[in-house]
Amino acid sequence: MAKIIVEGQGKEVPDGGQIKEAAKELGVIFGCEDGLCGTCMVEVDEGQDNLSELTEAEKNMGVDGKNRLACQCRIKSGAVKLKY
Repeated sequence: MAKIIVEGQGKEVPDGGQIKEAAKELGVIFGCEDGLCGTCMVEVDEGQDNLSELTEAEKNMGVDGKNRLACQCRIKSGAVKLKY
């Protein structure tokens, strides 16, 4: 099991799973949930390599990898620490 950490609180996520539900439970605000609005933009503080590659939606929004759309990310394994 992988782990998403936001503001010192963590939630487990299955390896390869989307982080969206865990991020919601940890207080990240979501809008469209389709990668179009940018509401769920988070800063990856630690564990950037544990996340999936940028999606086309993220690339279209100009996301740089240090910042990600929580609705688009999957966690490979390990832990990822986010700020929002």
